Amino acid sequence: MNASPLLIGAADHAVAIEPRMANRHGLIAGATGTGKTVTLQVLAQAFSDLGVPVFVPDIKGDFSGVAAPGSPSDRLTERARRVGIDPLELYGAPTVFWDIFGDHGHPWRLTIADFGPVLLSRLLNLNDTQNGLMQLVFRVADDKGWLLLDLKDLRAMLGWVNEHRRDLTGHYGNVAPASIGAIQRALLTLESQGGEHFFGEPAVTLEDFLQTDAAGKGVINILHAERLYRNSPLVYSTLLLWLLSELFEQMPEVGDPDRPRFVLFFDEAHLLFGNTPRSLVDRIEQVVRLIRSKGVGVYFVTQSPTDLPDSVLGQLGNRVQHALRAFTPRDQRAVRVAAQTFRPNPQLDTEAVITELEVGEALVSVLDDKGTPTPVERTLIRPPSSRMGPLSDEERQNIIAGSVLAGIYDEPVDRESAYEILRRQAEAALAEEKTIQVRPQAATPSRPRTTRGDSVLTAAAKSTARSIGTQIGREVVRGLLGSLTGRRR
Repeated sequence: MNASPLLIGAADHAVAIEPRMANRHGLIAGATGTGKTVTLQVLAQAFSDLGVPVFVPDIKGDFSGVAAPGSPSDRLTERARRVGIDPLELYGAPTVFWDIFGDHGHPWRLTIADFGPVLLSRLLNLNDTQNGLMQLVFRVADDKGWLLLDLKDLRAMLGWVNEHRRDLTGHYGNVAPASIGAIQRALLTLESQGGEHFFGEPAVTLEDFLQTDAAGKGVINILHAERLYRNSPLVYSTLLLWLLSELFEQMPEVGDPDRPRFVLFFDEAHLLFGNTPRSLVDRIEQVVRLIRSKGVGVYFVTQSPTDLPDSVLGQLGNRVQHALRAFTPRDQRAVRVAAQTFRPNPQLDTEAVITELEVGEALVSVLDDKGTPTPVERTLIRPPSSRMGPLSDEERQNIIAGSVLAGIYDEPVDRESAYEILRRQAEAALAEEKTIQVRPQAATPSRPRTTRGDSVLTAAAKSTARSIGTQIGREVVRGLLGSLTGRRR
């Protein structure tokens, strides 16, 4: 498959990204309703045609049409002719749908261990002290060989650390009960936002996103994120940050390939940097800078370039700027900044044109074959070959059912992990306590004594015994024993 340029549209000539420069990252910016989604669709399908797998979050529910051929119309044909495409071929791209809730795609799960303490701390919005405690919890679990798989395992591990904090302090550092409590409360909030769907097994692997079809086209992975983005934007952004981290850690160095090996589109990119600790922002900037040597291109989609740190913005060589509005002083500043990020064109008043662009037009600058930004040009965006607009529910479900991943992730698996191990320990402690109580006692009755080390465990076990027998009781068992004794893998 020849590495043909990725056509974006046309000014007085074709405007396209050189495949060899496509892993130098990019930006798609513009106000709502100015055509960003169509530009994203054009680029995603162009990468797919080039044999490059792609990941795209769909936060508005209108991107799924990339899987189906477009519908012919006079308007579409005329636009295609204006940008030099005649005839316009209409076809869909190979697509895999994902959804952490499992309703509009294959379930996407990760284990707590896969996610790691740094991203988990971001997800839970922990402060520095709580973040340090989360690191400690993971370290203890690693040292003891306890696997951490899902939320109940993490709650169990937190409870065990709290119960043994005096023993752990000498080797691992101080364990503050207040921080344990704060993390537990944050986990309850996460669970109410759908966290129980997100963590567990079977867990996805990076290889799931790196597929090509039988014709050699790259598969477009679409994360249905409408509900996720609406209810928990922090979960959404952290999920994509995990994917970015995995790509950086696992993809081998490839130097300067003739085309990317993978492209990640990050919609609503401002969420990646908002309320993020400076240390993590520095890490993100480093990953963006270095990941291109892995053959990975990252394309940020947002309303304004000002949503991104300057250190990241400076690394985005391919830029598509749709219209911005300038109603307020802040809007006017955003327009100025956007204009200043382009290489000037003497024949174009960039700052003025940004506010005049029509839907389907954009200011575009790409890297030439030497890696130099081209002068900015007012560009008519080409029409996509696939459908503009969403699939029907039936069409989506047919694609999901016919996917090579069908049946692999559909049903959750809850194998033995920390929670189950520690629950058994609690049950054993309860059985031992009952044995002690039925032994012959001295003439003067006295209450059985327990040591400080096993008092909480015994109390939990007794509570468990009282609770068993109803569905509500079983839920209490999971929550109480999970928080006190569960370990995880």
